[in-house]
Amino acid sequence: MMNGLVLLMNTNLPLKDPVPIFSLVLFIILLAPILLRKLRIPSIIGLIIAGMLIGDHGFKIIQKDSIDLFAKAGLLYIMFLAGLELDMTEFRKNRYRSMVFGAFTFFIPLTMGYVVCTYVLEFNFMATLLVSSMFATHTLVAYPLASRLGITKNEAVTVAVGGTIITDTAVLLILAVITGAQAGNLNTYFWVRLGISLAIFAAIILWLMPMLGRWFFKKIKDDKTSHFIFVLALVFASAFLAELAGVEGIIGAFLAGLALNQLIPHTSPLMNRIEFVGNAIFIPFFLISVGMLVDLRVLLKGPEALIIAGALTLMALSSKWLAAMFTQLVFKYSPNQRKVIFGLSSAHAAATIAVILIGYNMHIVDEHVLNGTVILILITCLVGSFVTENAGRRLAILEAESKPEPDDQPERILVPVSNPDRIEALLDFAVMIKDHSAQTPIYPLAVVQDNEEAKEKIHLTNKMLEKAVIHAAATESDVQVVTRIDLNVSDGITRATKELLISDVILGWTDKTSTTDRWLGNIFGTTLDNVLQRVWETVYVCNFHSPLNTTKKMALIIPPNAEYELGFLHYMQKMFMLAKQAGARLLVFCNEKTQTITTAFAEQTKMSVDLDFRQFDTIEDFLVLSREINRDDLVVVVTARKSTLSYHAYMDGIPAKLERHFKDNNVILLYPEQREFDSLEAGLQSEDLTLAPIQEQIANLNKLGKAVKRIFKK
Repeated sequence: MMNGLVLLMNTNLPLKDPVPIFSLVLFIILLAPILLRKLRIPSIIGLIIAGMLIGDHGFKIIQKDSIDLFAKAGLLYIMFLAGLELDMTEFRKNRYRSMVFGAFTFFIPLTMGYVVCTYVLEFNFMATLLVSSMFATHTLVAYPLASRLGITKNEAVTVAVGGTIITDTAVLLILAVITGAQAGNLNTYFWVRLGISLAIFAAIILWLMPMLGRWFFKKIKDDKTSHFIFVLALVFASAFLAELAGVEGIIGAFLAGLALNQLIPHTSPLMNRIEFVGNAIFIPFFLISVGMLVDLRVLLKGPEALIIAGALTLMALSSKWLAAMFTQLVFKYSPNQRKVIFGLSSAHAAATIAVILIGYNMHIVDEHVLNGTVILILITCLVGSFVTENAGRRLAILEAESKPEPDDQPERILVPVSNPDRIEALLDFAVMIKDHSAQTPIYPLAVVQDNEEAKEKIHLTNKMLEKAVIHAAATESDVQVVTRIDLNVSDGITRATKELLISDVILGWTDKTSTTDRWLGNIFGTTLDNVLQRVWETVYVCNFHSPLNTTKKMALIIPPNAEYELGFLHYMQKMFMLAKQAGARLLVFCNEKTQTITTAFAEQTKMSVDLDFRQFDTIEDFLVLSREINRDDLVVVVTARKSTLSYHAYMDGIPAKLERHFKDNNVILLYPEQREFDSLEAGLQSEDLTLAPIQEQIANLNKLGKAVKRIFKK
């Protein structure tokens, strides 16, 4: 103990041993947010202030270059997460708005900066162009705050992120031109090389990388560690390729996020690991490194440093505020959305210091501009964090208040499992379709037949269900394992459905031959037959050959009259959520009536899903659909129980046809929620039905997933 104290007292500063350096930084990451949270100061600011204290311009405890590796990784991680968490459907829908904001946040600071640098600070042309372009750039320092508040899907955040990549790309291209001009290399060869290298880089990232990712996730299904390392490797390789192409690595990291966006569902264990490692390690290291750049002593070096620092900071904040204000006026955003856009786009850090350091090293600007920029970084990061925290919190509260009230009968998903190899795939599907605002858990169910071997089978079953618990924990999903002893599997599923008030039942596809050779043919056993006759909630029968995140397109086949069924809106909501989580285009095969109601429901619920339709009037045309279905597509067939409104005799052979014609595809056979007495045999004919009640129901929908008690009347 004494030797340890002596060693500690004799330690020279700054620290050089990586062990105490890493230990100190980890304690800062742990304690700084906790201490400042009591003062209602954003955790980001606490990390920046801590960096100021321990850095070269503070108490000189550690040198900045000792954490440069993690700091650089943190910056790339922020940009990668920004691309990965983007709602691609919303991003494509709002791409013009992102371009408008990108134009505002680039040209307004550039123009104002040019005027101030030329006529107030009296810089030469090259210095004016460099500093003005610095005003246009910004870093998403406050993005982790938006992510933590759960507002990353808000249009304001989507537009701000899209505008960020536009303006940063433009600024970094200007920087490449400035460095080329300063070195005397601004010739035809320079422009040709830059254009070709950028084209090759974009093709590799946006075309080749998704293909490579889809192939890897299909081939390596179960090794979760390899999935994470693969993603990290692609991020840093993309950043390196961007630098080879002549732009900053942050552009490559952001494009890598866009390329992998549709391959990493937001509810998946992989996404949880990516966010956890970034928010716990890499991003805090970057924020601490930003604080280590700040030297408050420059304010004591005479009035010139103060004037330049004040002018640069005022110009940076005012120009970004004007860009956010004009964006609000053009697109009629709320004041809170404007403040979020301003908060996200006002912070200057990574690209800003990169621009100024390059200019300083090339003697384009002097140390006063460099020191003023460091002060600008501190103030804009503080302002951006405060504004994003306060406005984002109000925006999150408003979004929460606008959400529908929970249903009287909450969503409950039951996943009966018997094959350990299929547990993870079925649970992933359950997590994808689950309404995450619902507080109810997912229920994995194991049914043990009541016989002499029941006790032994209980122990084996519990071990099997441990795998389900571990896998669900990786997605931060709540699960409640249920084990039941019953006469047979179908009785166990039926009783569990009633006792737990289950709304959705997810079953695995079985290859057992039916002993009775009934209407399910030779694909399903009698268990499913018995379940369908006694369980009238929504039932999904799943046959997954590859991970759902590799899905390119989701083909949803809806038979005529399906819109008249009780559970139509419920399973349509689930299909929207599944397509969104899988990052797939939803192609719906249905008739005109179903298309009208589906479109209205999508608009009413504001689900951002890439939705398209194909005419499909008769169930007998089922096999014709194979022309538009590829190997990477997910096939979802809506069928019906016998004697219900949408039932057709042709449906009896659909399982066998799916096994024969779509044997390489992921397939889901969906039985919608129906009433036991909703029967065509009871005298209710489809020609007697009218669309008016369901149209009225859609117009008055206040919440998603609400079970419609009676949609159509005689």
